[in-house]
Amino acid sequence: MTAFLQLFCLFLLFARNAEGNSGKPAVKVFTVATEDNHGLQRFLRSAKIYGIDVEVLGMGQKWVGGNMNHPGGGQKVRILKQKLFSMQKLPNRDQIILFTDSYDVIFLASLDDIVEKFKSMSVRVLFAAEPFCWPDASLAKKYPDTTVTNPYLNSGGIIGYLADLQKVLEFKEIRDRDDDQLFYTEAYLNDKLRRSHRLALDHKSQIFQNLNGALSDVQLITNSTDEFPYIKNLLTNERPLIVHGNGPAKITLNQFSNYLANAWSVKDGCLLCKEKRVELKEDALPTVMLAVFVEQATPFMEEFLQQIIEIDYPKKKIHLYLRNNVEYHETDVDKFFRTISKEYLSAKRIKPADFMSEGEARNIAKDRCTNSECDYLFSIDSVSRVEPSTLRYLLSTGYDVVAPMLVREGQSWSNFWGAINSAGFYARSSDYMDIVSRNIIGIWNIPFITNCYLMKISLFRTESAKAVSYIKDDLDADMAFCAHLRDQGIMMHVSNEKYLGRLVNPESFDVSRSNPDVYQVIDNRVDWERRYLHPQYYDIFAEGHNHSMPCPDVYWFPMTTLRFCKEWIEIMEAFGQWSDGSNQDKRLESGYEAVPTRDIHMSQVGLEKQWLYILKTYVRPLQELVFIGYYHNPPVSLMNFVVRYRPDEQPSLRPHHDSSTYTINLALNTPNVDYEGGGCHFIRYNCSVRNTKPGWLLMHPGRLTHFHEGLRVTNGTRYIMISFVDP
Repeated sequence: MTAFLQLFCLFLLFARNAEGNSGKPAVKVFTVATEDNHGLQRFLRSAKIYGIDVEVLGMGQKWVGGNMNHPGGGQKVRILKQKLFSMQKLPNRDQIILFTDSYDVIFLASLDDIVEKFKSMSVRVLFAAEPFCWPDASLAKKYPDTTVTNPYLNSGGIIGYLADLQKVLEFKEIRDRDDDQLFYTEAYLNDKLRRSHRLALDHKSQIFQNLNGALSDVQLITNSTDEFPYIKNLLTNERPLIVHGNGPAKITLNQFSNYLANAWSVKDGCLLCKEKRVELKEDALPTVMLAVFVEQATPFMEEFLQQIIEIDYPKKKIHLYLRNNVEYHETDVDKFFRTISKEYLSAKRIKPADFMSEGEARNIAKDRCTNSECDYLFSIDSVSRVEPSTLRYLLSTGYDVVAPMLVREGQSWSNFWGAINSAGFYARSSDYMDIVSRNIIGIWNIPFITNCYLMKISLFRTESAKAVSYIKDDLDADMAFCAHLRDQGIMMHVSNEKYLGRLVNPESFDVSRSNPDVYQVIDNRVDWERRYLHPQYYDIFAEGHNHSMPCPDVYWFPMTTLRFCKEWIEIMEAFGQWSDGSNQDKRLESGYEAVPTRDIHMSQVGLEKQWLYILKTYVRPLQELVFIGYYHNPPVSLMNFVVRYRPDEQPSLRPHHDSSTYTINLALNTPNVDYEGGGCHFIRYNCSVRNTKPGWLLMHPGRLTHFHEGLRVTNGTRYIMISFVDP
């Protein structure tokens, strides 16, 4: 009797140890992954968040079949089988095994919740389910019930009791290159095996949610009473505990991963961003290859090259690689390179004459960094305008491939895509506009980046990643590169945590024009203002500002820079078709000009639209400031022209009223330097404005009160820009 009691107690102790001290059933969690990558890291992080201890099988083994996102096929089954049959036999049937894929799987709940849900279903082995019978569609007719939701087996998620799962695994032999899903499907379709071991499919996605074919059924819930976002199956009203981005649904899983597994908090925002943040140490800064690409004619190139110089990072930690493929920019680029190249650790440039494709040029940069003492590659295109701190910030994020969010001013066009369609082209994700407008702040997993990004170069030193290239089929270089990254499971991110810059818009930049940058006031207003708007312009609107009034109701405002005036004159002189100063003027609808001048109309040089924008954006606010009570938006001006006064052409202009509500007169050059004499005399007030300043705007009423004349120019050439506003 004593011996029996001893054996019985030993049995109870053994069973208790097998189940854990809490009396809960013993659970082992396995996955198979042959190499470490971003998908596996995400999977293991989600497991850690929910306190799940996962044993990774197969690490370091040679990958035999399938593809990068579905490694091994039959090899996965063989690795799992070997593991389960090597486990010590337990004296009870309660040992539970949970197996999932890893690269495209995220845990959404604790192991206790998963096991509790499984045990409530009264089955011995539960497989994930999906709406497609794959890989052999002919087997669909053999399924016991195809009328249910998600009627077919998916092998990416399995939970069951060890003894029963062992029976499934020894159902038949499988080779490494065989398909794992086909193996489990045939096991499930074996009536005897299915019934005797109570095999079942998770039709309602109570535990396993496969996304492929079910995207319309699944909703990401980010705004609720819950602190952390979650997903819900709208069709079955279930809240899945494990999500699998199988097949083409990996892009959607990547988007979901921005929020799930406590990556995002309704209260605190991007928690994952905080987890990954690293501190840069000044005495151990990584070496960076700065790869600069000028692939298209780009407005404000001088400012772009200047920002390269101003990047806040030691130049002796930077390898400079500069590729210019635009002949128009060669003078600026060559001057920049010769001036600055010796300051860098090394410097190389590619010229238009080298006749190299964009993809080839970008591959050279990547390969030079990969094969040298280089830690990161920072790629920046000429359309990018970044803050000096951008490189340091990107390094501190801790992400391997990350871009600063750059957006065209006033548009939703950015340097990233939130989603892609089945053909690999642009699609708008549900959160794209919130990210672009910074309604939500964080670092976002996205499928496409361009124009400016940082890459950890060790990613490309692995054997499999050596195939990553900027060349693929007929795709553009950036699309080809991102497609290769997605194929390799290398995840891309974009950060909108802080303002880091913007994109310029090159679409209307016409290098056939003289001084084409000055035409960019509409499409690239920020850069245009920085170069051409007078630095004191916005001071005019300060409270208590004293507006200059040299004559009664004649106001004088700082409007444009000297560079604007110079380039505006150059445009007119390059065009050269000045009117003859007679009353006959074919440019006018009436064909007749009562008070003619030697001039060029803005419509003749393609600046009419731009000048009207200047009137609306910069002149109208000045008018409303000083002529209180008059409001007309947008202002109308049919006559916008540059006048040229010369002693031997037209030295002056007779007294007249302007056909306008108010007139503006912008001086374009300097009296007593470029010309002598000149000015405007207001006859009624016997008041003259002679010492005009280039870039300063005179504004005065046009009709009735301000009868005026242009004073004689005695030497040189005087240029003024005139508009008759609201005729």
